Order: sequence, then structure tokens, then C-alpha cells
Amino acid sequence: MSLRINLNDRSSHLKLAPHTLTKPSALLRCGILTNMERYQLLSPEIQVGFHTAPYLEAHFPALDKAIDVNANIIPSPDFIRALNALNPSEYLSDNGVILATYGEANNEVTYTGTPIIQVINRWDLFKLNGQVLAFDFDLMTTHKKSQTLPSTCTLIGNPDLLFIEEGAIVQAATLNVTSGPIYIGANSEIMEGSLIRGPFALCENAQIKMGAKIYGATTIGPHCKVGGEINNVLFESYSNKSHDGFLGNGYISSWCNIGADTNASNLMNNYGIVDVHDYETGKTTSSGEQFVGLHMGDHSKCGINTMFNTGTALGVGCNVYGPGFFKKHIPSFSFGEPTRLFPYRFDKALEGIESMMSRRGKTLSEGELKILKHIYSLRESF
Repeated sequence: MSLRINLNDRSSHLKLAPHTLTKPSALLRCGILTNMERYQLLSPEIQVGFHTAPYLEAHFPALDKAIDVNANIIPSPDFIRALNALNPSEYLSDNGVILATYGEANNEVTYTGTPIIQVINRWDLFKLNGQVLAFDFDLMTTHKKSQTLPSTCTLIGNPDLLFIEEGAIVQAATLNVTSGPIYIGANSEIMEGSLIRGPFALCENAQIKMGAKIYGATTIGPHCKVGGEINNVLFESYSNKSHDGFLGNGYISSWCNIGADTNASNLMNNYGIVDVHDYETGKTTSSGEQFVGLHMGDHSKCGINTMFNTGTALGVGCNVYGPGFFKKHIPSFSFGEPTRLFPYRFDKALEGIESMMSRRGKTLSEGELKILKHIYSLRESF
């Protein structure tokens, strides 16, 4: 019988906002893969459901008679084996932390496998990216043969830490693997003049523009187009930053577009700890981190020369532009510039969303549309 699990992020859903406002946390990218993709790779017969925010559950339903699993744990072969061995009425724990429960669980089973990696706050996505990327690199490349790096490129470091999937194009680029592996996905492209330092992943059908400067640990998700200077940032999928400008220590959700020469601060002028917006309380709180950059929700866009404060959280479906710095929290479906920010009319926002998606041959499903309408109705909170 195949493993049946429900990935539960109910207690952590808003800790990972704005990225989880439109989807469960198992669909966020860290390393090369999302957790959903990781489970499917580790256990191809697995069946996965979700226990997530109530307004998401119609589109992301739960399974009956399934093990309830902490959605934010990065699964490993040992963790999958522990789930498979779990019996009804048992729960799996690690140092007092419950990892999974099977039914009305009263009997404790202690996890004894490889150390658990867990994403708790949104900044953990980039903080843990190097560690998880190295794990995914081994997972995806073991017993496989890399394509040959063209002679026009320069490789610095151990060739075993570079893997190029079939159909990828790399020309006249400098790749440095001394700090971590570099993975180049199927049918992706790295244009000439690019400088890339690992850990780094370019997922399938993604593109790096000419002369890009990319520092690890960075992940460019499927179908993204990225250029300029980037340091320790994740792009989820179908998002664009095609031009110059700096992003560091952040996460860009899906279907975002970042205008030319946009810059996002990732470090305070006084080198202090970064304060951020807390989606659970609606208040400002300390991240406990010195480096936190831009976190952008799905379907948001910014115009040329936009400037973002250190630790800015930009919600879903925004369209912002103009001179000056925005506040650290820009509510979902906001439109305008720093001194004149208005609610974005839903029909106008939807027009932009559908226009961008149509260029990639995609459309919103009815379920996705209902989720966006719900977020719009609560835009001041989100």
C-alpha cells in the first residue's frame, strides 16, 4: 500500500506569508525542489493531501486515513522510512517536537534518522537554501551523467560539483563551485558573460541574462528569467527580473515581474537586526536576522527604479512603482507609489495577472480565482 500523508502547515501558514497566502507551504521552493516535488521524487507512489488554511482547502484538499505530517520538514530518505514504519495510534517525534501523527496518536516513536531540517519563518527559505540545495543536488544527480561544459566557459573548482541536464545551453560563463554545487536544469540557458558562484540552481526552462552576477545560495525556479546582481535569493517559478538591479536574501514568489534597476536593501545602514512585518499579529517584529531582503507574494509587480526597504514584505497581486522607499509591509492588491498607495481594483489586477499568464500559455483555474478573491476581501490583513 502506498504512503498516504497530509502535509500540515496550519500552525505555520502565516509565518511563511506572503508566499503562502495563495498556496500551502509544501509548494514553496527551497534548494532545487519544493517539498511536494521532493516527496514525489523520494517516494514515487506517495499520495499527498493538505491540512492548510481553511480558505485554501477547497483547492488543496486533504486525504482520508492519512498520516498528518509537519509540512515544513525537508523530507529525506530516512524520514520517508520513518513515516512508512508508523502505525495507527503512533506519533513520530524528535527531541520533543512532533513530526507526524497517525490517527488518534498516543504512542510515541522516536525519530533516529538523519538530522531534521525545518523551515519555520520566511527568512529560513534563503537561510537554509545552501544546505537544502546541496542535499537536492545529490538526490537528483546520483547515478546520472552530466552534459559536458562547453569550452567557451570557465569552471572554478571540482567538476563533480557541476551538473548540466540535457537540453541546457551554457555559453561563455564563469562558474565557481568552490563554495557549493551548481545545478543547471533541462532546457535552461545561461547567457554569455554571466558570473555564477555556487551553491546555485537553475531549474528547467529558466534563463540567466547576459552579464548576470549571481552569488550563492541562489535558486532560479522553472520558467524564470533573471539578470542583474543577485545574492542568496530564491525565485519560485514563472517570475522575471530580466534587468540590472540588486536583490539579496529574499524570496520572489510565482508570476512576479521586477522592473529594470529595482533595488531591494538586505542590510540596515547601522548593521542592526532587521524588523519585519508579522502576518500573524499584523505588527512589526524583530526577525533576529542581520540580512533580510525583499519577500514578494504571487502575481506582484514593480516598475523601473523601484526601491524597497530592508525586510520588505510585498503581498499578493500588487502593482507598485515610483520614487522613494515603500513601507516594510505593502498589503496585497496595493497599487501606486510610496506616498500614494491605493487599493488595486480587482478587475484591473486580474487583467494584469491574466495577461502575464497568457504569455506563458497558462490561465487561472476557478480554484485559484476564488483564492485571489478571498485575499482581496481581506487585503488590509494580508
